[in-house]
Amino acid sequence: MLSSAHHAAHHADVVIVGAGVSGLAAAQHLIAAGVTVTVLEAADDLGGRMATESADGFRLDRIGQLLNTSYTELERTPGLRALNLRPFTPGVLVHTDGKQLRVGVLTPARALASGSLDQARISAALGRLATLPEEKLLARPERTAHAALRSRGLPTRTLNGALRPLLATLLRDPELTTSSRVADLALRTFARGRLAVPEGGAAALPELLAAALPPGTVRTGVRVRSVATNLVTTEEHGDFRCRSVLLATGARAAAELLPGLRVPAFHEVTVLHHATTAPLSRDGSLLLDGDPQWPVSHTAVMSAVDPTRAPAGRSLVTTTVLGPPPPVRTVASRLARLYDTPTREWELLAVHHTPEAVPAMPPPHDMRRPVRVLAGLYVCGDHRDTNTVQGALHSARRAAGAVLRDFGIRLPVVPEPALPVAA
Repeated sequence: MLSSAHHAAHHADVVIVGAGVSGLAAAQHLIAAGVTVTVLEAADDLGGRMATESADGFRLDRIGQLLNTSYTELERTPGLRALNLRPFTPGVLVHTDGKQLRVGVLTPARALASGSLDQARISAALGRLATLPEEKLLARPERTAHAALRSRGLPTRTLNGALRPLLATLLRDPELTTSSRVADLALRTFARGRLAVPEGGAAALPELLAAALPPGTVRTGVRVRSVATNLVTTEEHGDFRCRSVLLATGARAAAELLPGLRVPAFHEVTVLHHATTAPLSRDGSLLLDGDPQWPVSHTAVMSAVDPTRAPAGRSLVTTTVLGPPPPVRTVASRLARLYDTPTREWELLAVHHTPEAVPAMPPPHDMRRPVRVLAGLYVCGDHRDTNTVQGALHSARRAAGAVLRDFGIRLPVVPEPALPVAA
């Protein structure tokens, strides 16, 4: 970290503003191509929204992003080879009408054989999405996810009892106002892989990216005041001269530095962490609440998914609410019903509320928003692609590619699906 008295000019080929997942991934791609990079981060810690805090031996994620084992960018991003994903039990459990239905595991034939017509319908729909080429999926007419679900001929009980809570969880959008193309892509990804979390907490992913960069690349506590194509001016740390600037902040911070960039609406998320006095005898399932009258979206015994997140002899229960913090007692009461166990003795470790947790992506949504503003000035982040870790990493690779092309550096050809552009 630079001292506040340091005001000399600093030089790098590219200065990246923001040390979240997108900025660190872009730095990895650029450095792998032989470009020198400096990453400036205003906060004292790196990682952005992929933050994890420690409390009495527990590892607590701030937003609780769900990853998927089929995310291709995890393999394409340098520095992530050592990432260990801890997958949930296959599929998800949906609590509806007092029962729990496992979704996303059985084939239609096996579901019918077990006597569950709803399971068969859901499995058939997910199976079709899993095998559909991405370009065909993204060529479908675009509407809201809610309207698309209603148009597909599935019974209301199947929609409300399973698919609606599943999509709300994947999109972190309780009203399903997200573009149907983004929603279909999320369901396709769900059907092709398994939901997972990074071992040790969400922060493990940006920490790996940062650790694989040359020493001194990332400088925290540096607040940027203005940017130009060859200059970054900071509040207390002088000017950083360069050949190009890449903004890898959140959408709002990027627009403050580049007036004219669109700032989307956001979905707010609240995550509650409870510690139990004794281990819970539960598997690593993601449990979805299918009753919209209660505030809980999904919950899991996270220590059963990733044992590193809780000390020995105790369990960590992580619960996500898609909205502002509800009364803690209300959540505890619902968790008692979902887990069929008393929760009076559970210890509330933390409540994390993030008003701008996820960029909203209503239709029409362009999943390949431009990353090149002009030669020498670029922008990336999940607000340029899809609002997932996959989208953040993909936008970083696109932005790094644009920089390298403008530098005249040839890139390996990586086929990308042809995507429709928003009106």
